[in-house]
Amino acid sequence: MKTKRHCFALDLIDDPELILDYKKYHENVWPEIIQSIKDAGIVDMEIYNVGNRLFMIMEVDETFSFEEKAKNDANNPKVQEWENLMWKYQKALPVAKPDEKWILMEKIFSITN
Repeated sequence: MKTKRHCFALDLIDDPELILDYKKYHENVWPEIIQSIKDAGIVDMEIYNVGNRLFMIMEVDETFSFEEKAKNDANNPKVQEWENLMWKYQKALPVAKPDEKWILMEKIFSITN
């Protein structure tokens, strides 16, 4: 199975208590959220944190579509509940469009064997 990698960035509100709460939520992500991720063709996802900056790496299979994922998420009440809850902790990057959260990053360097 061939996969493709996408990387995203997002900020958190710069408050140590809120950042700690955000991390705690991600120790036990709701099963419905995990299922929606897997159902979308995302085969691996990792989120890293430094300060109030988040970095997410997604490995997706050939069935993944940003448009389908967005449509399915918009129609999934549990995903919407999670996203609304997470927005309490998240802060859009300065380059974000209105209501845009995770920003797709441009790959500018790679070393491959």
